[in-house]
Amino acid sequence: MVSRAEALDRLRAAGWLRRAETQKLLAVLDGAAGRTRPVGGIVRDTLLGRRHGTDLDIATELPPLEVIERAEAAGLAAYPSGIAHGTVTLRCGDLTAEITTLREDVETDGRHAIVRFGSDWTRDAERRDFTMNALYAGSDGTLFDPLGGLDDCLAARVRFIGDPDRRIAEDRLRVFRFFRFTASHGGQRFDAAGLAACRRAARGLAGLSAERVGSEMRKMLALPEIAATLTAMRDIGILDLADAERFAAYERLAATPILAGRLALLVAAKDADAVQKLWRLSNAEMREATEILAAARLLAAGQFNEAAYCYPRHIAAAVPVAGALENWPAEAVTDAIEKFAGLAVPAFPVAAGDLVALGIRPGPDLGRQLQQLERQWIESGFTLDRRTLLDGVRQTPN
Repeated sequence: MVSRAEALDRLRAAGWLRRAETQKLLAVLDGAAGRTRPVGGIVRDTLLGRRHGTDLDIATELPPLEVIERAEAAGLAAYPSGIAHGTVTLRCGDLTAEITTLREDVETDGRHAIVRFGSDWTRDAERRDFTMNALYAGSDGTLFDPLGGLDDCLAARVRFIGDPDRRIAEDRLRVFRFFRFTASHGGQRFDAAGLAACRRAARGLAGLSAERVGSEMRKMLALPEIAATLTAMRDIGILDLADAERFAAYERLAATPILAGRLALLVAAKDADAVQKLWRLSNAEMREATEILAAARLLAAGQFNEAAYCYPRHIAAAVPVAGALENWPAEAVTDAIEKFAGLAVPAFPVAAGDLVALGIRPGPDLGRQLQQLERQWIESGFTLDRRTLLDGVRQTPN
């Protein structure tokens, strides 16, 4: 566990906070007077010593129109990206930041909220999801922690702020965020009160948009360890997941578990179209997952050469998927990876024109003959050369 002193030192020395662009932006918005502060993920992960993306979220007492006016007067680009909810996007050099005015919910239906702007930092913190996400940084790196969330952050406790049922009622997507954050920042140790609230909310999630749920699930499925989280989601009725043990096996066997590998396991248990529709996955994501699964099934059937030839880009990802599907021991996965590491797959040496030159007319027969030659070549371990393959055609009556 990171000590408080170490965490606070990290925040004061954070490179993203000390850079000139950040300091200029904060100066324009009265950061030194405590009227504007970075908040959320970048503050949390800096305290923990974890890598974080370049996204910079900033909270401010200033109303959105004043943020725009001040930014433009200082020569900064300003975009009213979510002005109805108090959010303005600013650019300072190559730094992009979302500036959101302090707010509180007036009304919400679990998906959309009507907000009121204000200047109360505690009220703003209280409307956020988890205590570890209600952490703010002053322009000098001083931590502002109105709800005492630092202890939870350092102890890897993912706790809803206040009443979990109320937080979820404000935005039901927080059920999925609870599981994602517990996997990413909580060591898959579930806060009992939060888990119970998610169980109570499970039947009311059908109205959430597939895009929003899909965004959360993509992030979760790309994490290093999520098998226990997926099982917990299944157990309380949030996720329809068969063969959950395959996901645990995949995590044991894959050097680096990936989103596409886990999607391949889901497709193995479900219809691909159903998986895509469930979370509005892109065609590219589904194509990669289905090709990994196809390669894995070839590996499971012992057709290593065909897998290497048909899916050369996906072999490394397919090996642990095959191991998870077939319950391979770790040694078998290691052997397969080593086998492919030294395997060079050449180009198929015969073309359709070669068969035409032998008198075979273009059409279905030529296609079947070409496929048969390709099969022979694959089964030979890519050793049959062009002459040998074509000699076989010459000796076969047309």
